[in-house]
Amino acid sequence: MAADISQQPDLGPVRQFSIFVENKVGRLNEMVESLAGADVHIMALCLVDTTDSTIIRIVVDYPERAEQILDEHRFAHDDVPVVAIELQSEAQLKDVTRLLLKAEINIHYVYPFLFRPNGRYGLVVRTEAQELAASVLSSHGITVLGRNDIAR
Repeated sequence: MAADISQQPDLGPVRQFSIFVENKVGRLNEMVESLAGADVHIMALCLVDTTDSTIIRIVVDYPERAEQILDEHRFAHDDVPVVAIELQSEAQLKDVTRLLLKAEINIHYVYPFLFRPNGRYGLVVRTEAQELAASVLSSHGITVLGRNDIAR
């Protein structure tokens, strides 16, 4: 069941990890295999590369376990809360951007989920005001996902 992130104090907001790695062959695979070996599933993924390094942004089903694995395998990382939303169709994207603009909330970046049930679209949205963004979107009928919606 999807809900506003503020309604889930026991789980808190959806967390995104940013993992900082050298831009070289095999580093993404090492991270993916490390998490998969601990039964942690990557639900959303985005890579941003520069000449020397790459930032791998992920949302996983079990963030506490992921953090342990990243630490054990010495992957430099940090985490931030994000708004995760589910859309009925790609046309709803304009509603999301319009609502956030109307509320004067800046969008830093957006990337898709790898998979959402029932053929729905899912987006990870990082804004300057996560809780406000989640509240604005959910109050206008946009499905805001909680951590329990991400867990498998």
